[in-house]
Amino acid sequence: MTPPGAPDRDAGPMHPAVSSCPDARPKSLGVLRKRADFLAAARARRQGTPSMMVQARRRCEGDGGVGIRVGFTCSKKVGNAVARNRAKRRLRAAAHEILPESGLSGWDYVLIGRKDVTAERPFEALKGDLLHALAKLHPVP
Repeated sequence: MTPPGAPDRDAGPMHPAVSSCPDARPKSLGVLRKRADFLAAARARRQGTPSMMVQARRRCEGDGGVGIRVGFTCSKKVGNAVARNRAKRRLRAAAHEILPESGLSGWDYVLIGRKDVTAERPFEALKGDLLHALAKLHPVP
């Protein structure tokens, strides 16, 4: 017995499900892993916000200048390992929502968590801080 509303198997080939969103898959971000990349970003532009410090640098042509790369760090001032990981997890989530649309290709970004604030700030405010920092780092002429 076929349940009501089920597709008729004899009606022809069934089409696979398609997302209604034009670009449902988010753009991937590269991850900074080498200490030299973090040190290079530390010597470049920076913008502080209430919940984080954002460092940004344009990569050289020899560094693989396409795509956005991002790194996350929290010092021991932020707290124990649990607190640092929670802060980095929140920074990672905010970056994956904001940077594909607002970041510039060919740039490296480092997000540095702040003591108490990064882990406790409302997530929408955290995303707003990142947008504000990017607007200051990349002013529109």
